[in-house]
Amino acid sequence: MKILLLGRNGQLGWQLQRSLAPLGQVIALASQAQQNPNQWCGDLTNLDGLRQTVRELAPDLVVNAAAYTAVDKAQTDTEQAYAVNALGPALLAEETLRLGAWLAHFSTDYVFDGRGEQPWRESDTCAPLSVYGASKRQGELEVARNPRHLILRTSWVYAARGSNFAKTMLRLGAEREELRVIADQIGAPTGAELLADVSALALRQAMAQPTLAGLYHCAAAGQTSWHGYAQFVLQEARAMGLQVQVTPERVVPISSADYPVAAPRPLNSRLDCTRIADTFSIHLPFWQIGVRRILQEIALTQKL
Repeated sequence: MKILLLGRNGQLGWQLQRSLAPLGQVIALASQAQQNPNQWCGDLTNLDGLRQTVRELAPDLVVNAAAYTAVDKAQTDTEQAYAVNALGPALLAEETLRLGAWLAHFSTDYVFDGRGEQPWRESDTCAPLSVYGASKRQGELEVARNPRHLILRTSWVYAARGSNFAKTMLRLGAEREELRVIADQIGAPTGAELLADVSALALRQAMAQPTLAGLYHCAAAGQTSWHGYAQFVLQEARAMGLQVQVTPERVVPISSADYPVAAPRPLNSRLDCTRIADTFSIHLPFWQIGVRRILQEIALTQKL
């Protein structure tokens, strides 16, 4: 099987190169053509180049891990956000449908408005609060035009590689004596490694049994606030000997209203992942396990 992976340098794309390898030949492309073999196009805003690349490679599976994720910037950079998150995926859906190929795509809890406290189900009504969320929702609808699709909605993605909340807490925790962190937004930190592994397991089964195609929620088990997440990161980091001076007790809880941003965030980012767990017989570990593991990886790297 030939697999075309887009977004190879991102947190998720980097892990997908590993998890997809047992399924077949993986051709992983960056957004910059000069970084790719044969100058193949991995830029979702270059529709002509992307179409030509897909037709030339004729993959059995396209996995799109590329996305515009600058949530606040998207409020004014609307055209670019929709180009990457909706128009590019629309072309991928069109071309994979023409080929009879599968298309895997990743989305976000930001497609919901964050009301209530119940975990969101796949069938719940979408009502994004931001341009980012709206562009990702449009991308979902475009991808679903190819019946052979797998869309995974996730939340609060992190990895040892790239920029994310956990690494920001480590940096700020080393620089400051106190941190102020939002406590009224609730979700589940989800490791890129976990998401990549679940993707490969689900794709293998879905491609063998096409009735399993569709939209699934996929996040680590459990829930926390950004405040609780920060406390856990700092507590574990200190126990591992990482250089942080902020203690968990010095992380001050604040409300979303105390930290104004351009794009409103959903307060409730809980995702009900029952469907993916039951359909594909997948166990989703608690979020603390994955966070602890990447902190160990960071600690080990610093000691080398």
